[in-house]
Amino acid sequence: MLPTPDFSFTHLYRINMEIANKSILITGANRGIGNALMEEALRRGARKVYACTRVAFDHPDKRVIPLFMDVTNSEQIKNAAYKVDRLDILINNAGVAYYDDLSDSTILEKHLAVNLYGTQNVTNAFIPALKNSVGAIVNILSILALAPMPPIASYCISKAAAFSMTQSLRAFLKNRGVSVFAVLTGPVDTEMSRALEIPKASPESVAQHIFDGVEHGEEEIFPDPMSASMMQSWNGSSAKAMEIQNAAAVYR
Repeated sequence: MLPTPDFSFTHLYRINMEIANKSILITGANRGIGNALMEEALRRGARKVYACTRVAFDHPDKRVIPLFMDVTNSEQIKNAAYKVDRLDILINNAGVAYYDDLSDSTILEKHLAVNLYGTQNVTNAFIPALKNSVGAIVNILSILALAPMPPIASYCISKAAAFSMTQSLRAFLKNRGVSVFAVLTGPVDTEMSRALEIPKASPESVAQHIFDGVEHGEEEIFPDPMSASMMQSWNGSSAKAMEIQNAAAVYR
C-alpha cells in the first residue's frame, strides 16, 4: 500500500516563475495554444519570445523572434539552440493528432516522432541554457495521457509516454534548479479538435491558466474546466504519491 502523498518533497523544490522579463521559447507558436501562449507571454511582459514554427512567420511585436524549426529535424533544433543566447522558459507545445485504431503502426510512429521524441530532443538541446538561468520546462500534454480515448489511440499513447518522460525529467532536473511542468489539457477550441462537437475551452483562456500555473509553481497544470475537475483527485492520488516516492530515489 502506498503512503499518503508527502508534498513537502515537491514543495521544497517548487519555484514560482514570473513571466515578466523572461525569455521564452514556444514550439508550434503560429496557431492554437502555441499562438495564444505567445500573445499571453507578451501581455505579461515577457522580455523575448522565440516563436518556433515550420512555416514562415512574422509578428509586429519586436520582442517576438521567429525561428524556423521542425521538432523532428535534429539539425534545425541544433541551429535554433545556437541562436538562443538566454532562455528562461521552454514550452514544448508542437504536436500532432490523427484518428486511428492501432491497426497501422506508422500512425503511432508519426505521433511518437513529434509528441514524444520531438519534445525530448528539443528539451535536451535547451537544458544547458535552462540550467544557467535556473529556468523551467513546460510540456503541453493532455488529460488523455491519464485515460485514453480509443478513436485517437496513438495520440493518447504518445501523450502518456510524454507525461512519463516529463515526470522523470522533473526528478532528474530538480537538484539542478530547473522546474518541470506538465500541462494536462481537456478539449480546446483549436484546429486539432475542431471536428469534436463538445464544449471546448478557448486557447486564450487556456494560455492564461497555463501561465498562472507556472507562476504559482503547480507541477501539474489543469487549465480548463474539464481538466480542472480532475486536479484535486490527481494531487491526492496514489499515482502522484508514487511519483514523489520514486523521484526521491534520484537523490539517494
